[in-house]
Amino acid sequence: MKTLNYVFNWLLSSGALTIITIFAWKYVKPWLDNKTEHAATEQSKAVWMLLEKVATTAVNALVGQPMSGQAKFDEATKNVLTFMKNQGFVVTKELAESAVQSAYEKSPLTPTVSNKEEK
Repeated sequence: MKTLNYVFNWLLSSGALTIITIFAWKYVKPWLDNKTEHAATEQSKAVWMLLEKVATTAVNALVGQPMSGQAKFDEATKNVLTFMKNQGFVVTKELAESAVQSAYEKSPLTPTVSNKEEK
């Protein structure tokens, strides 16, 4: 035990422990930064998937309502914004409108207009 104490005191007093710590930090810091960036990316993906699912649900819930298309779109956008705000996520109106528009385009329940020209 005394030997271990002498070794630790020598590492501390000679500055070797400081050099080892700095050397280790140079290798660990980029790894930690990469992990932080990866976690932020994964969180963004999860929020986007949640936004798409909420938009799809809002669109499907309003399909049978006797409202105009613009009124349904506005109501679905409002529902998406409200839900995301209640869950603690900050979503802009433009992003919510984009998600709702995408949900309308992907939904098999909404009619599609074909603009194909016949030859």
